[in-house]
Amino acid sequence: MIAPLDRSRPEPLADQLAAAVIAWIEARGAETAAGAALPSIRRLAAETGVSRNTVVEAYDRLVAEGRILSRPGVGFRVAPPAAPLPPAAPDPGGVAAVADRVWRLYDDRPALLRLGGGRLPDDWHDTTDLARAIRRVTREGGRALIDYGTPLGEPRLRRLVAQRLARLSVPVAEDRVMLTTGASQALDVVIRALTRPGDAVLVEDPGYHNLFGLLRLQGVRMVAVPRRADGPDLQALDAAAAASGARLFVTNGVLHNPTGSTTTPQIAHGLLTVAARHDLTIVEDDIYADFEEGSPAVRLAALDGLDRVVMVGSFSKPLSSALRVGYVAAAPSRMRGLVDVKMLSSVASSRFAEQVMAVLIETGGLRRTAEALTRRLARQRAALLPALRRAGWRLFAEPRGGMFVWAAHEDAADARLLVDAAAARGIGLVSGAVFRPGLEEGAWLRINIAAAADPRARAFLKDPLG
Repeated sequence: MIAPLDRSRPEPLADQLAAAVIAWIEARGAETAAGAALPSIRRLAAETGVSRNTVVEAYDRLVAEGRILSRPGVGFRVAPPAAPLPPAAPDPGGVAAVADRVWRLYDDRPALLRLGGGRLPDDWHDTTDLARAIRRVTREGGRALIDYGTPLGEPRLRRLVAQRLARLSVPVAEDRVMLTTGASQALDVVIRALTRPGDAVLVEDPGYHNLFGLLRLQGVRMVAVPRRADGPDLQALDAAAAASGARLFVTNGVLHNPTGSTTTPQIAHGLLTVAARHDLTIVEDDIYADFEEGSPAVRLAALDGLDRVVMVGSFSKPLSSALRVGYVAAAPSRMRGLVDVKMLSSVASSRFAEQVMAVLIETGGLRRTAEALTRRLARQRAALLPALRRAGWRLFAEPRGGMFVWAAHEDAADARLLVDAAAARGIGLVSGAVFRPGLEEGAWLRINIAAAADPRARAFLKDPLG
């Protein structure tokens, strides 16, 4: 007999009923109860004094959780217990070590202030234009709501990406643009297409944590190239390329994550010279382009004409982390291999999301949103940087835009001290090790400029160990 419900309790009746059924199963033991018939919807509604809809809601939830089974013509029965999980597989590439650290960046506890996070706070987003674009695409209906897209992606948006890149002096036709589910998939596709397990790949140190995870998954060997305030260390790049035999270098030139620095024109030209000397392909990650202030910085793809440069970008940062739309631009000789990898690994990206993004660009929604956020970030950064210096923080570079500051405090040689102190105040930080290909600990960590506007962040940054 399933226990009666208590209507004086605040929990919804469907929640109480589901819990009562689970208690009935567990009281008999999962093995013993497996296969046992449960009361019909009508009978359980009568026994517990609730509506049939409440019983349906409770049973549907338990079916979804795997606790009970639904069989047409038979009714509901107790499901057999789940099989035990197999032992963890070996992790020779160290993927788990990276993933454990990255998980801390995505701690979604509502009360936690994500001072080290990689996205804008929720209250910085104005979703008016986004909601309008979604309604328009939904109203127009058609294949965007039900069908796969093409492996290359929505032609309408690819044309808009080509126009966007032309404004950065990157010459590209729409057939040299492939759309992806965000920049992370773009990087994943490029890595799979251009590397094989055991290859050496040159990466910036510090650099993008998710890139390092993708490279570990591919089984390649990462070779660190120090990142300076003006861009990659060219002498170190030259030596590393010669010593490792690497044929691929991944760089985030503009508004670099995590340092906020931007590669200077002089370093950009020198980088291409080194690449030519060692026959390097360069992957240029341009994910933060929408937050750039003033005249656009020089892009490697503009200098190179997308010959040895493959360009990766995204629209998600200013608009919504839930609207995952990115792209890859590359030479025709590379594009077929890239599209093949995308098609075989994911079939296609979301036609619906791509049409929503096209509407946002055509109606000016992306431009308005990015400009407003860039102005707000600039104001916050102008107030934050002097305050950090007064409080004993050392800055790696003077960002010319974007979301991040890479900083170290004079009283903490190990950033983990700061991470622990922040956690005690309900603030989320991660040590800079997650942004290093070898996971080395040190004094540096990433600060999200937007999150630093919160009064809790200001108090912590002023006296982090107090």
